[in-house]
Amino acid sequence: MKTSPVSIPHILLVDDNPDGLLVRRALLEELGYTVEVAENGEKGFALFQTSNFDVVVTDYRMPKMNGVEMIARIRQSDPHARVVLLSGFAEPLGLTAENTGADSVISKSANEPGHLARAVKRLVNAGKRKPPETISGYCRLNLRGLNLPHWEQCGSILRARYFHWL
Repeated sequence: MKTSPVSIPHILLVDDNPDGLLVRRALLEELGYTVEVAENGEKGFALFQTSNFDVVVTDYRMPKMNGVEMIARIRQSDPHARVVLLSGFAEPLGLTAENTGADSVISKSANEPGHLARAVKRLVNAGKRKPPETISGYCRLNLRGLNLPHWEQCGSILRARYFHWL
């Protein structure tokens, strides 16, 4: 009897903190995942475009491109991608799955390793992600002043989504 080869889930981990990358990579590899790392959003998105990842885990606050900006680019490239957003500021900034485009938002805390392990396992085992019906959460986050340089993008996305007949 032949057994089919088991594919090992492939995770992309993006964080500008080398200690955070080291610890999270060790945790995910200990759980049996293969992990590739990038030290900022630009490098993470470039890796995302060249490889096939089961889950992307990204920090929120990074230079060059923050986690929400990276998630927006990922969603444009692959609306079915599975993404976890990590932030030490999730609650104060009001970061949620709905307004960031992530499948899961995890606060950096003493409970983070357990939450991260469960979120990645859930997303690896889940079926294809349904693209969101609206992108209003992403725009609301930008309009709140967190990513003001990109607010024009929201207008064009909204026009394309809701006013395409104009």
